[in-house]
Amino acid sequence: MTATSVGALLLCRADPETVRPVAHLLQERMLLVPAGDGWSVLVPEGKPWRKYGREGGAGTAGEGSTADGGTEPVDRVVGGWATALAVGSTWPVLALWWDGDRSGYTLASGFRRPVGYIWLADGTPAAEEEAMRTSAVRLGLDPVLDVQALEELTRADPAADADARLRGLLAVLTRAGVELPPGLTPGEPADRLRSVARVLPRAEQIEWAGWRDAVRVELDAVESGSLGPWVFGPRARAAASAQVAAGLPLTLWGARRRSGGWIAAGLVLLVQGVLGLAYNHFRGAGGATPGR
Repeated sequence: MTATSVGALLLCRADPETVRPVAHLLQERMLLVPAGDGWSVLVPEGKPWRKYGREGGAGTAGEGSTADGGTEPVDRVVGGWATALAVGSTWPVLALWWDGDRSGYTLASGFRRPVGYIWLADGTPAAEEEAMRTSAVRLGLDPVLDVQALEELTRADPAADADARLRGLLAVLTRAGVELPPGLTPGEPADRLRSVARVLPRAEQIEWAGWRDAVRVELDAVESGSLGPWVFGPRARAAASAQVAAGLPLTLWGARRRSGGWIAAGLVLLVQGVLGLAYNHFRGAGGATPGR
């Protein structure tokens, strides 16, 4: 890992068909690639972040950031994206990130508070060990073997830098089905990750094409059943109402903080909630009941 190796990967515990409609709502250019049995990975095409300074704040503007410091450090950006993807879904999202000075992850799962861990560039742990145990529970990992392996990553090891720590994390996740394609390696620059992802045979482009296209993709996912069984009926209507009620204040809060990730999270909730209510209304009015 070098001072210019700024990058991120978003691991989603769902297949690409399920991830696709939610990823469109982020309004970001990304590449979506299968990453093992029941897993997908999103590779950001842009780099809307800046390098994290050694004094604890955002430092020198990195490639892809604005000169006036209008972007955020990579961990905040991808943490917001992970929250936006997970908050309206039934599957967790693990954002892996690195910037040359630090590396780490953020795990988002539904409405629960995200958890994460940070290592300094030399591999020194810089977070609470409890975060690892919480992450293991939310990812459904083995409570003995996997937790023991994760706890090893929270202990001092002069031979393991931050890059090695992320590889160790991925090694544990392989037992849960994660299989990143060759070349999508933590510590690599964003440009290289993007170049690798583009030539993978099953990669697909996620690109914002306006709200009409996003709504069409979301409705296609509802009709296909890829969003799960609870898209119709009283339980679905209650969930959709809750999404709308939570999405509006979250969007406004993100706007006040000028946080693109939290704005995206609010918009995802709003869109899914409104579409859910509309879908239930029209399916109910038409007298049709889905097969599940």
